[in-house]
Amino acid sequence: MLIEHAGKKPQIHPSAWVAPDATVCGDVAIGAGSRILHGARLIGEDGGSIRIGQECIVMENAAVRATRRHACSIGDHCLIGPNSHVAGAVLKGQVFIATGAAIFHGAHLGLRAEVRPHGVVHLRTRLEPGASVPIGWIAVGDPARVLPPDQHDEIWAIQRPLNFPQWVYGFDRDTPELMIRICHYLSTSLETHRLDSVLAR
Repeated sequence: MLIEHAGKKPQIHPSAWVAPDATVCGDVAIGAGSRILHGARLIGEDGGSIRIGQECIVMENAAVRATRRHACSIGDHCLIGPNSHVAGAVLKGQVFIATGAAIFHGAHLGLRAEVRPHGVVHLRTRLEPGASVPIGWIAVGDPARVLPPDQHDEIWAIQRPLNFPQWVYGFDRDTPELMIRICHYLSTSLETHRLDSVLAR
């Protein structure tokens, strides 16, 4: 399904292919030879752009998102695995994101970086070219430290000052009634989808 959002229509190269049950919404450009498989979701929210290079593969049920604050850029020959999530990040060429991995806002993955199944690259984290995140591990910081999930305190010591709510939603972590404010912000900004138009293929 191709959807016009906030006056922006997806731009799909004639040699690319989007599965009929995938969703491509808003300011999304898909390069030559790329394939967007069944159930994948590429959503460019109000003012947010997604740029996908040549011969990229976005597999089943993967989600790629961008917002006004956090554009998303995926270089040539990248593979985004099934059930993975990429939000507002930069992936240079030949990056491999495995099944169930999560890449957060402001992350930067260098050329030929790999994130193995269920790995995480946290917000504002820089993964060097050729680096890899093992199965289920977490990369956090700039430059990235790659840590196993059982080292929560060490991960949190690096992650907390990155201030996810501030970076992503514009609210400091210590804001009173934080979740009420975040959900109100999202409800208001996502209301623009009421005006979306489904485009003919």
